Amino acid sequence: MRKLSNLFKISKGKKAKESDNDTGLRYIQIGDLRNDDILKFAVKSPSNVLCDLNDILIAWDGANAGTIGYNLKGVVGSTLAKLTPKVEGVNVDYVGRFLQSKFKYLRENCTGATIPHISRPILESLQIPLPPIFQQQKIANILDAADSIKQKDLTLLAKYGDLSHALFLDMFGDPVSNPKGWKVKKLKEISTKIHSGNTPKGGSAVYVQEGITFFRSQNVWKNRLVHEDIAFINQATHDKMMKSSLKHRDILMTKTGRINTENSSLGRAAMYLGEDDKANVNGHVYFIRLKKEIINEFVLHILTTKEYRGHIRNVCVGGIDKRQLNKGHIEDFPIIDPPIELQHQFINQLSIIEQQKSITQKSLKKSEELFNSLLQKAFKGELVQN
Repeated sequence: MRKLSNLFKISKGKKAKESDNDTGLRYIQIGDLRNDDILKFAVKSPSNVLCDLNDILIAWDGANAGTIGYNLKGVVGSTLAKLTPKVEGVNVDYVGRFLQSKFKYLRENCTGATIPHISRPILESLQIPLPPIFQQQKIANILDAADSIKQKDLTLLAKYGDLSHALFLDMFGDPVSNPKGWKVKKLKEISTKIHSGNTPKGGSAVYVQEGITFFRSQNVWKNRLVHEDIAFINQATHDKMMKSSLKHRDILMTKTGRINTENSSLGRAAMYLGEDDKANVNGHVYFIRLKKEIINEFVLHILTTKEYRGHIRNVCVGGIDKRQLNKGHIEDFPIIDPPIELQHQFINQLSIIEQQKSITQKSLKKSEELFNSLLQKAFKGELVQN
């Protein structure tokens, strides 16, 4: 075992001036730790913090603190830090994977009341198992191969999402600018109830091990409700909060959060498919109960389009790190109203795509389980023999 601080020097990034032109100097920010979808470039400056392919990058601040990237070269942004090897015999891919395995631990030990920050002492004190360099490379290669399977599933899911969006735009156009001139109704005109929940008296102290499902903003994602980190309340607490008791096919939408990326916490929407009155929501989640004649899936698809995220960004209020949708904003959401036959046609085609997505999601779950299993075994000495 070797202490991380004995192996790496940690240097915080700095804000650089972004260039509209390709300067040959990539500007690396948090999004670049995940993919190369959008390349940005920095103006050359002696104050830039540079990284090369031998450095490991870690998201230091914000909602993505603890995310790891490596094999990147360029200017390190202000919300990142770089780990530069101080000794020989360290494989960057191997240590990068090790740090990924410590993501949860690093997150749990972040500092900062509102904005998480990686704790330097916690990071520096990590004990890294360091086998011979050839074994490090072998382990890294195995983990890379397992990760590539997972990435293929993620790519396929993204393509199904792109297909759904392209189909919608072809049939209906932009749901906000409405270039096809469809009739538009306000969301409140097609709803019977739009309401947010409450935080029960006593806060998290009233949560129980099992009971009535209690959805919070971290459970509401784009087109899916996540039951990890789900909370429960007892029947008595639920009975006091019946105004926010959910019905089958209610649409849930997050009320507060950030809005800078597609997966940011503000304005995410999904449908509740559980039984009537078997779930509730807290004060950071709205539910939208549509009239019986309205096609819920069609409205949900509109609310989760890229174009609608732009609309939400324009109408929400608050500071950079905590934006909010007021009830009036949601009630006034413009919803296009094409002929019902056309809506049904779209939903039928969408259901075929969703069936394929479901198959891929099951495959992704297996590939993630495989990768995580190998990741844990790798640093216990159980993946390769000496």
